[in-house]
Amino acid sequence: MAESADHISCQEVVELATDYLDKALPPDEAALFEQHINVCDGCIWYVEQIKATAAALGEIHEGDISPEAKDRLLSAFRNWRGS
Repeated sequence: MAESADHISCQEVVELATDYLDKALPPDEAALFEQHINVCDGCIWYVEQIKATAAALGEIHEGDISPEAKDRLLSAFRNWRGS
């Protein structure tokens, strides 16, 4: 989880943003996340962009995307993590 018991890094905010917005973080992690975004303009911007993207796209279901597009997306995410 956090690199310190009393704060998290910007990288951790990026990694935890989706879980935070989905209200899936444990309370202690959510509190550290909120503490960070309350003082970090870059992370505030990042979280707001994630919110805006989710709102603009709505909810996409697995059946809404072709198998080829799904494979390309999954491959892109796998390669992104490995780079």
